[in-house]
Amino acid sequence: MMMNAGKYTRQYFLPPVRSMKWTEKDYIDKAPVWCSVDLRDGNQALVIPMSLDQKVKFFQLLVEVGFKEIEVGFPAASETEYQFLRRLIEDDLIPDDVTIQVLTQAREHIIRKTFEALDGAKRAVVHVYNSTSLAQREQVFKKSKEEILQIAVDGAALLKKLADETDGNFLFEYSPESFTGTEPGYALEVCNAVLDVWKPTPDKKAIINLPVTVQHSLPHVYASQIEYMCENMKYRENVVVSIHPHNDRGCGVADAELGILAGADRIEGTLFGNGERTGNVDIVTLAMNMYSQGVDPGLDFSDMPHVCECYEMYTGMRIDERSPYSGALVFAAFSGSHQDAIAKGMHWLEEKKPEHWTVPYLPIDPKDVGRSYDADVIRINSQSGKGGVGYILETKYGLNLPAKMREAMGYASKAVSDHTHKELLPEEIFELFKKKFENIVEPYSIHGVHFQQVDGITTQVTSTYHGETITTEAAGNGRLDAVSNALKKAYGFDYHLVTYQEHALEQSSSSRAIAYVGISDAKGRLFWGAAVDPDIIRASIDALVTAINNMVHEKQ
Repeated sequence: MMMNAGKYTRQYFLPPVRSMKWTEKDYIDKAPVWCSVDLRDGNQALVIPMSLDQKVKFFQLLVEVGFKEIEVGFPAASETEYQFLRRLIEDDLIPDDVTIQVLTQAREHIIRKTFEALDGAKRAVVHVYNSTSLAQREQVFKKSKEEILQIAVDGAALLKKLADETDGNFLFEYSPESFTGTEPGYALEVCNAVLDVWKPTPDKKAIINLPVTVQHSLPHVYASQIEYMCENMKYRENVVVSIHPHNDRGCGVADAELGILAGADRIEGTLFGNGERTGNVDIVTLAMNMYSQGVDPGLDFSDMPHVCECYEMYTGMRIDERSPYSGALVFAAFSGSHQDAIAKGMHWLEEKKPEHWTVPYLPIDPKDVGRSYDADVIRINSQSGKGGVGYILETKYGLNLPAKMREAMGYASKAVSDHTHKELLPEEIFELFKKKFENIVEPYSIHGVHFQQVDGITTQVTSTYHGETITTEAAGNGRLDAVSNALKKAYGFDYHLVTYQEHALEQSSSSRAIAYVGISDAKGRLFWGAAVDPDIIRASIDALVTAINNMVHEKQ
């Protein structure tokens, strides 16, 4: 069966005038007012809505993150919603600098129930809405434009009346629900009529919220709609223009960012984008996008793992592993080339100490959101390479392998991961290194070495092969070269000593050293060994023996 695209058409309306001035801006230079709707819009989208206690804990998490405006529910919708609001007020759980918000339809009995629940609130936004779209007017309400406008005006008037009669401090918000499916000129007419009722002032501003109830268009169309409203709205200097993007087309973040550029002052959304259908705009992503551009978002996600854990506990939702900034794998690099670039970028950062973060493949420093480099950034599987393996061994275990040895270790790790079909943890990589490259004493081993300085270095090496022990004397231009020559003489080895490198593992009077030795056989193939010992000469000899044993094992 073929899909039939002709079944659908565009359901949005372009504004009558488009100035498109917002296209001249290339970034958001200051944070909007953030309003979390997790406890209302997010909660109503859960298969099992949160309990009262879970909502209290979630509210406290939102305060901890730094939200100053929090929509706490639809108090007329259920007893749990009503009791939650009463508990916040009566138990004095709302900080003085936090404004709560409640939602109500523009229907008299619902508005009255809402103010009953709000009695005694120190500071609350009462958010009233009615749907204005062409589809809703024609199909759901079967009302004219004039009748729909009157619903909004009557609701606004009742809010003003009940606010004067109820103990508390109240601000007003109006949403032309399904704004994106409403003719912009008509949406403006309705919003201006509501504002004429409220007559906002500098001391008591009104909020006009322009929601993407359902995404119908490309993000730039929504931005043009927002710009038109901002440029033609009455009392604009006393109005906070808010946007509430949903994510039906997967463009929630783009709608929000372009909406801010177009003039919006405020954003309603949820942590990690939970909400009806495909969800609300993800405030974590929005805030961290700003942070990555050098702009303080005013929200604190420095302990992202804690925020994620609490969110999943309270909502029963799961944060996707690839969710921007918060997912378990978003900083993880499995690709060998990516790992190599990150490792080099981190070294460059340490060496140059630049003012700004510019590490390849990492848009922000993972440590800024409570993540670690060794556990979250460089991850090893069959796609990984020398850079990642080398970075883990260096940063976690202090092993600075020679470049070609890193390559050999990379291939060894890939082979194990490919065979086991799993990721290798740092400790598994370290154990693999020790197994393949450190202190291998079969079939050849050395039991004693004595040096004399006669025309260079002369040595006597006592070695064992398959239970047979012999002592061999040879000379060289250094101690390791002399031992190597003795082993060649004793067993007829044909190899070249091509790499020798060593460094201390700890900085102390009894520090141990690690030595790395690379040899090449007659065919030019490289074999590696490493060894750790307080005596660097002993370590280098043991590393040579390991390299020889690896060469012998390969040939056998």
